[in-house]
Amino acid sequence: MDGVILGVLAALGSAVSWAASTILIKVGMRNKSPVAANIFRLYAVAVMFAVVFWINGTFSQIAHLTPTLLAVAFVSGLFGFVIGDYFYLNALKMMGVSRTVPITSTYPLWAILWAFLFLGRRISPQVIIGAVLVVTAIVVVRRAEEEERIDPKGFVFALLAPLSWSFAILTMDWLTTSIDVLPLAGIRMMFAAVGVSLFLPKYGAEVRRITLREALLLIGAALTGLMLGQYLFVYSINQVGSQIAAPVSAVNPIIASALAIVLLKEPPNKKILEGLILAVLGVILISTA
Repeated sequence: MDGVILGVLAALGSAVSWAASTILIKVGMRNKSPVAANIFRLYAVAVMFAVVFWINGTFSQIAHLTPTLLAVAFVSGLFGFVIGDYFYLNALKMMGVSRTVPITSTYPLWAILWAFLFLGRRISPQVIIGAVLVVTAIVVVRRAEEEERIDPKGFVFALLAPLSWSFAILTMDWLTTSIDVLPLAGIRMMFAAVGVSLFLPKYGAEVRRITLREALLLIGAALTGLMLGQYLFVYSINQVGSQIAAPVSAVNPIIASALAIVLLKEPPNKKILEGLILAVLGVILISTA
């Protein structure tokens, strides 16, 4: 099968995986803090990848990576799954899935801005139109939140999450030229698990109080979102680049919001739906310019 088709299918697969993970996280962390939930799922996925690496001998390949590659992978994992997900999970808890995801889905916009500022890339009219749509989407969702008196702190967290994720995507795109897909996906998760351990002294007792039901839900979220979803996303970037992988994977808010409405009974209003549509259209325009 053509590499472009495989890359697009992988990005679509990552979108479905992330949407399913979002719902599992929302259900699994109802009685736990976002940080405790993130610690548990990162430890879970780190163990999953360690088992896979032990079985297929990937650890020997990782041992030959240069210190620079390992350092960049550590930073990428930290911004993607510790810092970015800290903001995302808190916003998710404060505002719900259907209100958080339209804002956090703007991560490709920030990735393109970094490329313009630091790499000197040209911004086309299509990018400008896409940016206007994304900004409009944020304004629309923000107004809906003001009407519903949702904590403004959640909105700020939802904005900071894609900023962190976009930096992680840029570093990951660079790493795919030097590290194979499976080792890259795995070491980023393992490094993220190391980074999130900084929160363990404060949240360790809460992690130990996670019930069996919560553990199973969070393990499911780790398997779908962090293992399968991230592997497919890294594979997609390796095949077609972040400029295609990012916009295709950006359809995940549509899937997540639909699941939230059906499964979690979240009542979206007209402005939230409008913001969701505008954000996705803007992201696709920007990333395909």
